[in-house]
Amino acid sequence: MITEGDFSIASGPFKGNFESLRTYQIPVWFKDAKFGIWSHWGPQSVPMIGDWYARQMYQEGSDQYRYHCRKYGHPSKVGYKDIAALWKAENFDPDGLMKLFVSAGAHYFIAQAMHHDNFDNFDSTYQPKFNSVVMGPKRDIVGEWQAASKKHDLPFGVTEHLAASYGWLGTSKGCDLSGKYKGVPYDGNNSEFSDVYYSGNNGYDLGKDGWLTSNEEFHKHWFLRIKDLIDKYKPDFLYSDSGLPFGQYGLNIVAHLYNTSVAKHGGENHAVYTQKDKDPEVYSIGVLDIERSQEDKITEYYWQTDTSIADWFYNVKDKYKTWNVIMETIVDIASKNGNILLNVLQKPDGSLDEECEFLLKKLAVWMKVNGEGIFGTTHFRECSEGQGGFKKTGGFDEKEVEWQIGDIRFTFKDNTIYAFLMRWPGNLAIIKTLNISKEAVNSVSLLGYGELKFKQNGAGLMVNLPDIAPSEFVSCLKIKLEPFNILTKSLY
Repeated sequence: MITEGDFSIASGPFKGNFESLRTYQIPVWFKDAKFGIWSHWGPQSVPMIGDWYARQMYQEGSDQYRYHCRKYGHPSKVGYKDIAALWKAENFDPDGLMKLFVSAGAHYFIAQAMHHDNFDNFDSTYQPKFNSVVMGPKRDIVGEWQAASKKHDLPFGVTEHLAASYGWLGTSKGCDLSGKYKGVPYDGNNSEFSDVYYSGNNGYDLGKDGWLTSNEEFHKHWFLRIKDLIDKYKPDFLYSDSGLPFGQYGLNIVAHLYNTSVAKHGGENHAVYTQKDKDPEVYSIGVLDIERSQEDKITEYYWQTDTSIADWFYNVKDKYKTWNVIMETIVDIASKNGNILLNVLQKPDGSLDEECEFLLKKLAVWMKVNGEGIFGTTHFRECSEGQGGFKKTGGFDEKEVEWQIGDIRFTFKDNTIYAFLMRWPGNLAIIKTLNISKEAVNSVSLLGYGELKFKQNGAGLMVNLPDIAPSEFVSCLKIKLEPFNILTKSLY
């Protein structure tokens, strides 16, 4: 674990303290983007049995432990280092994938730089032996993703899950407590492989000892690794899979990210930093990230939901979300001042399976008609009408919503309200929110169809609809307000 290096940060307007970082302004590109796609991909995809493999393969009795023993051998003989060497990414085509992502509506792209497994997907200065350039694919995965993003004019970002890796990999230091290999140390106990599994984390308990270690030497190592990542790629986005890590080291990384962006963009910061601490004093230095959940109302602050089509790494046993559930989630989140970052699962060879490709292509068809009401919008004075929708649970709860006729989600842009009919109501849409005392409607059209007849009074807006909806599941009304609508203009 390398802990010697340059701990300085880029010069610029941001200093490594809360007072300075709270002057941060969220870039326009992020506010407008609404929907990003994430490649949460690395050597843990090799077994094709889901997330946290590098940890759980060392937990005797777990599904992944049993799979590992039967497929590859006991972890005293075949460890995670050997699984990582099997990752070849032989069919990885970043440009072809990016075309598919863009057509599906992605307005930014994020690549996983390193997961809790301590493996870097780039030519890492501070992880020189365990990275994708020197072993496995022998390719700069992050660099190739960045080039494809640039070709398609997408803001590019990276995610780091490194901060939790020190304790997370502590299971590699154990041994079986029963059976044939009782007492035989797993390969993480071999000091020869400390660049993979660390040293000093024997018996580390994530529940008792914390998601983020108090080990000062690791804090230094984390800083140097993340600074190296920023310096090499100058990303538009950095995500930490935790709260802000490690006190001053974390503050300095955020300042370094922003100042690097300022230098790159002629004095203007284009970078976004997301973390998961829900304390406003912390997330005010960037954007709050909410894993597998979302807000249930319009918020004064911008936020992002990160989620996946299914598991975080490819899992042959998983059931995928359907394309319409993903689309409906995008609409719902956009109405509340949020973004969504969606992990699209890649097989170990880098390709997508047919089910995943189908999902993206269905999204592309829907976005071609209705994307106007998503991208570049802001929230309306109300996010919704009706009874159905997401119910706030506290996180990690993604129950499928049972939408009802009369459920509507609103966005707003250029004196125009976009009203998403979450379920087709038949020949008449009634929107009680839009009564004439609040907004005067000039015209109504249906995206993918054309102009519609309407009436507006104190009870709301009544719109005559065609017999057949132009889009599956959700269609969108484009409602132009009277020019210079004073009541509406004063709200935005």
